[in-house]
Amino acid sequence: QVQLTESGGDAVQAGGSLKLSCAPSGHSFSINTYAMAWFRQAFEKEREFVAADSWGGGTTTYADSMRGRFTISRDNVKNVFYLQINNLKPEDTAVYFCAAEFRGSGSNSQRSYDIWGQGTQVYVSS
Repeated sequence: QVQLTESGGDAVQAGGSLKLSCAPSGHSFSINTYAMAWFRQAFEKEREFVAADSWGGGTTTYADSMRGRFTISRDNVKNVFYLQINNLKPEDTAVYFCAAEFRGSGSNSQRSYDIWGQGTQVYVSS
């Protein structure tokens, strides 16, 4: 089974930083031929787009509300995709999901992605 595994979620105080990681698990694949994205879902809210990177890393897209504090990157050698979050706020509390689409353009739509992880929990206290 092809899937992703996220890690790095934690309980932190407001103002802190976290770096989330995402890597293939099960039947592994090389992320350098995939568009990669982060989404998040807060309790009792719909899943929302955070940021995405097209396959080959040519285009990076952020949700407007995520610009400035959120940074995505990938290490194609380690085969890991990252999300750096700085100056965390209580409203960033959510489960963060990683997703992949083979040779994708880095869409902000969940429906574009067919490989997902189980999510990693981020909790930010005030």
